[in-house]
Amino acid sequence: MSVDSGAPTAERYRVFADVEARGMSATYEAWARGVAGDPGTVALIDELPSPKRQPNLVFSAARYQGAPTGPYRVFRDWLHGHWVEVRATALSHATQTNEAARCALHVPALAGIEGPIALLEVGASVGLCLYPERYSYRYTGYPQLDPAAGPSPVVLDCTANGPVPVPGRLPEVVWRGGIDLNPLDVRHPDDLAWLDALVWPEHDDRRARLRAAAAIVAADPPHIVAGDVNDRLVALAAEVPDGATLVVFHTVVLMYLDPHARERFAETVRALPGHWISAEPRTVLPAIRVRDDVPNAGSDLVLALDGVQLAWAQPHGRAIRWVPNP
Repeated sequence: MSVDSGAPTAERYRVFADVEARGMSATYEAWARGVAGDPGTVALIDELPSPKRQPNLVFSAARYQGAPTGPYRVFRDWLHGHWVEVRATALSHATQTNEAARCALHVPALAGIEGPIALLEVGASVGLCLYPERYSYRYTGYPQLDPAAGPSPVVLDCTANGPVPVPGRLPEVVWRGGIDLNPLDVRHPDDLAWLDALVWPEHDDRRARLRAAAAIVAADPPHIVAGDVNDRLVALAAEVPDGATLVVFHTVVLMYLDPHARERFAETVRALPGHWISAEPRTVLPAIRVRDDVPNAGSDLVLALDGVQLAWAQPHGRAIRWVPNP
């Protein structure tokens, strides 16, 4: 994986091109492949601490600083000429992609949980995924699902494969909180600009959705605390009001923790009252039995409830393939 800080930089960029960017971003695929074969650029990136060398962070830092979208040779020249600024941005920022469309993965998982619900997100960034009941949903083969107050300006399209349990109404959320090492605030232009830079170049629909969802969140900001999840989880969960069902959830977050920290988190969350929704690459939580007998949805992301796989999911919420009970 490109986030493996123990792997050589060239290999991380090659993996990013071949596995993560292919079919998702022609620009990033070309840039990553170019970096992987360019010792001069690899040497530049190797000036960063190993965890900061990941392609998504370096490319986002470059775009935040104004890198033009184009062929690798153009990007290479620009990067070498602006490395001081890009390096400073990479050192001071982190990959905190906040994709509201991931709520399309969470809503079917929440359908079987008795409410009212208290949502606690790990790796919350600005908290766009803490508002599932404020967005509208279009699952293929199902009627549009809208908030109780009517259609939302944020409409999430998701290709539904298999018997996805799309509910007839959205969950009742009475409390929402989150944990992040470096919480962002959609009301701050610089924070919103960084989130914009994290959206891959060709994904204009995601960029528009970011702005629309940010407006919803800015009107009712969530309670997000700064710190390590393993240090803050129990205390934040204790703030959940009586009568609400706690649901701890995360999407493509634990992959950034080392194996020991992941195990510690899993032990802690299982001991909490309530439920646990995870959406992580298949190797991140090995205790979850993966259903290889069911074709995935073009991704190895495993959506699970309380440690049991529910579905295969596309990382940005574009598709979900439900896994029937064995």
